[in-house]
Parts: sequence; structure tokens; C-alpha cells
Amino acid sequence: MARSDDGKRNFALRDDNGSESSVFSGRTPRQAALKAARRLDPADSEGDADRTELKLREKGTKKVHHYEGWAWRETAPDDKPDWMPDRITKANVSKRGIEHLETI
Repeated sequence: MARSDDGKRNFALRDDNGSESSVFSGRTPRQAALKAARRLDPADSEGDADRTELKLREKGTKKVHHYEGWAWRETAPDDKPDWMPDRITKANVSKRGIEHLETI
């Protein structure tokens, strides 16, 4: 398992036919899945958000982490920094399991 000096691992986003498009890093698979979920098309509220299957293969392993992810837009907090926009994208994920691949 390849880890950087800061403990982060790389996870490749897989589509249904097994090709890998983007790479997200994080110390845990969930952290990488949250980053991937924030790139989904956000709904106006969390309740209206469409659930999307996210498959993340941990680089250097044959493990594929399966998540259900969704994203929505909401008003930024009152104490937001100046650079932050008034509306922000939030996301959440729910783990569905781990698949072990025969080959990569």
C-alpha cells in the first residue's frame, strides 16, 4: 500500500466498465470519497440530492471501496472567510462495502 510521508493514500475513481478517471487523496477512503462527492452535481438541499454510486480503488492494492454519495448547496456560515462564496457545496457519503479485484 503506497502512502505519502503525510499518511495520505491515493484512490482512483472507477466507472462501471473499470476505467479510472480521477484520483483523490486522503488518509481514509471516506475522506477521498467525500472529495469525490463534492464534484457531483449539487441539489438545492440535502433532501433533494440524488444518490450516486462512487467506486474508489486504492492505488497499489486490489481493494475497491464502494460508497453512495450525494451533494447539495447551502448558505455559507456567517463567520466564513472573505474568500469563501455565499453558497457552498456540501457532500456526504455512506459506505456500501469493499470489493477485492482479481486483477487491476
